[in-house]
Amino acid sequence: MNADDFGVTSGVNRAVLELSGRGQLTSATMMAAASSTHEAAIASRTRPRLGVGCHVVLVDGVPVLPPTKLPTLVDAATGRFRPTLGNFVSDLLLGRIRASEIQAESEAQIAHLRSLGLTLTHIDTHKHTHILPGVAAPLLDAAGHHRIPAIRNPFEPAWSIRATRGASLLRREQVRILNRFRSRFMTLVTQSGLTTTDGAIGIVATGTLDLATLTSILHSIPEGTWELVTHPGYNDEALAVSGTRLLASRDEERLALSQVAMPADIQLIHFGNLNAFGDLNAFGDLEANPKLNRNFSK
Repeated sequence: MNADDFGVTSGVNRAVLELSGRGQLTSATMMAAASSTHEAAIASRTRPRLGVGCHVVLVDGVPVLPPTKLPTLVDAATGRFRPTLGNFVSDLLLGRIRASEIQAESEAQIAHLRSLGLTLTHIDTHKHTHILPGVAAPLLDAAGHHRIPAIRNPFEPAWSIRATRGASLLRREQVRILNRFRSRFMTLVTQSGLTTTDGAIGIVATGTLDLATLTSILHSIPEGTWELVTHPGYNDEALAVSGTRLLASRDEERLALSQVAMPADIQLIHFGNLNAFGDLNAFGDLEANPKLNRNFSK
């Protein structure tokens, strides 16, 4: 159960720490260049059972490397990445973005988080840009160079899409169309030697993940290992000026995660446990902690 955008504001950090402290989140991915990244890195040390990954930002944010080193990835005038996912995808598919710059910036973001004392369990991307092979390939190279063992599988299965209430037809269709890249992604992951899950759930529900939707998804899970993608937070003044489109929905997701009744046959883990999934005690003494024994793989 993973929370994205760790570090974007103090309110998001607070939500992640509260939920992980109660065993309702097992994982979070941290932005390297966000306003509250240092605070998140320091606070995460108080949650040793929380797996922390790198949430690589390539759109709608600022780079870690100097913009002059990223001429095809960053707008020289603003010093920022492209503001919208549509612009990024269009330019990537037209060959206007160099893979070498994606890899270099990904490595810089990973290295920055490691310099803050973090041992990273996995890697993913803001707005799931690594759905595209042109991002997945250099991202996997960056992860391999830094010995990060796992990556998000950003493809949502049909059963999860069907179980998601409240999402628009457009959102559902966008996810279905993007699933055409799944085969190529899995080939790249296999070649890289990294580990991943059977898929991500909650992507269609982004912005609409309330208690009813979360309950519906959790009670629909088939056998396998799945990542629940969430965006909890506190909708405060800092969030309002952060530029994120997810505002009130972060409060709703935080409340849903805190209130949901977890099905008894679900077992929670984080990405650091994937390679040793047969030994769940890698996550801690599950028998001694019933809250942790509600883990996330049937």
